[in-house]
Amino acid sequence: MTSSTTSKDGAVTPPTTGGTASVPMTHRQILEALSGLLLGLFVAILSSTVVSNALPTILSDLHGGEAAYTWVITATLLTTTVSTPIWGKLSDLFSKKLLVQLALVIFTVSSAVAGLSESTGMLITCRAFQGIGAGGLTALTQVVIAAMVSPRERGRYSGYLGAVFALATVGGPLVGGVIVDTSWLGWRWCFYVAVPFAIAGIVVLQRTLHLPVVKRPVKIDYLGATLLTGGISLLLIWVSLAGKNYAWASPDTAVMVTGSIALLALAVFAESRAKDPVIPLRLFKDRTVVLSTIGSLCVGVALFGATVFLSQYFQISRGVSPTKSGLMTLPFIGGLFISSTVAGRLITSTGRWKRHLITGGILLTVGSALMTTIRTDTPYYLLALYMAVLGLGVGMLLQNLVLAVQNAVTISDLGVGSSTVVFFRTLGGALGVSALGAVVSARVTRFTDEGLASLGIPAGTSGGGIPKLAALPPEIRQVVQDAYGHATGNIFLFVAPAALLALLAVVFIKEVPLRRGPGEE
Repeated sequence: MTSSTTSKDGAVTPPTTGGTASVPMTHRQILEALSGLLLGLFVAILSSTVVSNALPTILSDLHGGEAAYTWVITATLLTTTVSTPIWGKLSDLFSKKLLVQLALVIFTVSSAVAGLSESTGMLITCRAFQGIGAGGLTALTQVVIAAMVSPRERGRYSGYLGAVFALATVGGPLVGGVIVDTSWLGWRWCFYVAVPFAIAGIVVLQRTLHLPVVKRPVKIDYLGATLLTGGISLLLIWVSLAGKNYAWASPDTAVMVTGSIALLALAVFAESRAKDPVIPLRLFKDRTVVLSTIGSLCVGVALFGATVFLSQYFQISRGVSPTKSGLMTLPFIGGLFISSTVAGRLITSTGRWKRHLITGGILLTVGSALMTTIRTDTPYYLLALYMAVLGLGVGMLLQNLVLAVQNAVTISDLGVGSSTVVFFRTLGGALGVSALGAVVSARVTRFTDEGLASLGIPAGTSGGGIPKLAALPPEIRQVVQDAYGHATGNIFLFVAPAALLALLAVVFIKEVPLRRGPGEE
């Protein structure tokens, strides 16, 4: 029989089996263990945000174009997406502590090698391996916290996750901007900078994280994992290349979409027959799990769409430095930080969580709609307001959708349940970056050609790839800046419907009282 207890200060006795009790963890012990986890989460988020501001400079140096810009981000999101449910499943079978440390080792090595890249191909490959480590860190952080803390108290600690998320998100672009703008450092240090944090995380986890290891017969569903990886990968490749390498309605599209659907259908069939599936289909019999995954998918589109393409907007459309670009995104990060921290505290004190999901969905939809209006000459105070509203919405939804699922699933499915929500959020981000990258590329080409035609200048005069504004004649530079500004506003025409779908999903989630103990069924 499984049981647990909760002390007055929020300390939780981990679930026990057969009457063998574990020593309760005090609030201080939980914070000590959290320190290593949060360091790991910090470097995972930092790895993507520190690069976002530096990408125009990196790709100019490595002679990459808009497709490479998208794939440097998408490669990490792709491997993060497909590895997340596998890490989650492994956490239900093996030592969570060992898995977190393994994820950090993978991340550290790939980050160091990424800094040595001499081509976009090498960089994208290293970023893919970074994503495998990041997938483990993002999934396992949620799983370990769920194993230590009851759902009722978890909102309090989710606030810390939100704070670290905001710190890494705002710190990454600033650090990346400073590194790129500092001549004696160079963009390669955008990858090296995460290495000491990752090593520190490994050491701290070894000293502070002590969780009981539940021995279970191990049977990993390799077939299901392979089919799932293949189906998702093919889908992302299609989305990222369609509209550039071939038309959306073309034989290539038909082959890739059909292949992706076939692989995913086979994955569902394999999962239904597997003894230990990567993503147990029984989870989707629960309405909360289904609606939370839909919401997380849509939040991923908004989150990654905003963080990736706003940096490009500020540097190219508004012509600011990488450092200033990071500073100008502060309203988005500030909104995310405030809402995630405050909502976490309120959930812990009241036990009510659905109202925060609905409020977050409304703010996300309104913020996305406002962002559709941005152009090169949009006053910054308006843009700051729009970004703040968007950030407030993301912050209220990000961790609390995971909390809703953790509260709904059994303790034996805690790892796979948590990782499933993170999987769909990252999948939304990967699909969003790929699709929105295709939109930006197509719109920039269209608007640039139209602008040049109005000046009587032949199309293509601005050159290919990521433009170097300083090298362009003034009249062409203005056309390119206007094109990027208009294209960035256009991507939120696709983000806004996704945000509305997230709102509709959370409205229909049934609020279930938060459990007091992690083992309480």
